[in-house]
Amino acid sequence: MNSLKQYALITGNYWAFTVTDGALRMLVVLYFWQLGYSPLEIALLFLFYEFFGIVTNLVGGWLGARWGLNITMNIGLGLQIFALMLLTVPPEWLGVVYVMIAQALSGIAKDLNKMSAKSAIKNLASDDSGQLYRWVSLLTGSKNALKGVGFFVGAVLLAWVGFANAMMVMSAVLAVALFLSIMMLDGSLGKAKNKPKFNEMFSKNTQLNWLSTARFFLFGARDVWFVVALPVFLVGVLEWNHTYVGAFMALWVIGYGVVQALSPKITGLKSGANPTGKTASLLGLVLAAVPFTMALMLEIDPQTVLIVGLILFGVLFALNSAVHSYLIVSIASTDGTSKDVGFYYMANAAGRLVGTLLSGYVYQEWGMEACLYVSAGFILLAGLLVIKMQPSPNTQNG
Repeated sequence: MNSLKQYALITGNYWAFTVTDGALRMLVVLYFWQLGYSPLEIALLFLFYEFFGIVTNLVGGWLGARWGLNITMNIGLGLQIFALMLLTVPPEWLGVVYVMIAQALSGIAKDLNKMSAKSAIKNLASDDSGQLYRWVSLLTGSKNALKGVGFFVGAVLLAWVGFANAMMVMSAVLAVALFLSIMMLDGSLGKAKNKPKFNEMFSKNTQLNWLSTARFFLFGARDVWFVVALPVFLVGVLEWNHTYVGAFMALWVIGYGVVQALSPKITGLKSGANPTGKTASLLGLVLAAVPFTMALMLEIDPQTVLIVGLILFGVLFALNSAVHSYLIVSIASTDGTSKDVGFYYMANAAGRLVGTLLSGYVYQEWGMEACLYVSAGFILLAGLLVIKMQPSPNTQNG
């Protein structure tokens, strides 16, 4: 029962953080597009956010294994509050460099929080009878559903109370989560018995390296058209207002999260078999066809193609992501799980960084169709890289 309580607390922390993270992303994209920034300039605002996510996952995984995951999770919550407060300054202070610095702190915070939450489950759940797969899928799926809520919250707060006041509201919510976490989260969670040296953070596990490379391309494929190109296309080409854009993207991510949470049922866990690399590969190859087909048909009816394509993409991407998330937790070393999970999510952050920058640059230079073609190519690579992956729940060396 104590494991269940700790899981609930970790999930609650992750939920609170995720709403503010999704809201902040939507606020930044819409607010700075409103101020006249180009798609590439908006993408650059997230440069440090994604870059420091790479560094954080590597260093944070090592710190989590040495100090405990409660420390890294609480640092993440505190840093996000600080980053949000930095953005409450007068609008004339919000230059590109200043916002990039605030986003850097937010990126560090996000990946500390995510790495801590994902790693902790390895210590709380057994892989017997699919419990680990179910708990990972529930955490990840619910997080993504609430990230969608965050998109909507961000768009609504921008319309109702303005940019600076929105930051204050979100800071207050996170302060409550941080207080509960400090008071109740198990201090020994995730500490490795054998304290890892920093050079041990670089994985010698071949399966982990292949999976991490696949994760790089998978999340680069999503962000290359979803992060900057899609909201800018909806506002600039289809002429949707901010609230509609926020609501639409929110519903998409909520649906994506629901599918992710249900992925053990969808991928056939009841049959007694956990997913393998072949599962991830097949899902990836099918997914690659979606953005490719969307690119071919976009000029016919852009609005319909985007809506239908996004639904298909969301379902298949959610299943891909859930299987990947299970595989990394499954093959991670039992002692000091966070160092393996941190390495893996370093690749995830690198994919988001490349995808975000390409989303702004490719869209600005060649348009939405080009973003979709790049996405299809990235997914194809991700699917090919995991064909031989096998989960190994009893792995002790990472």
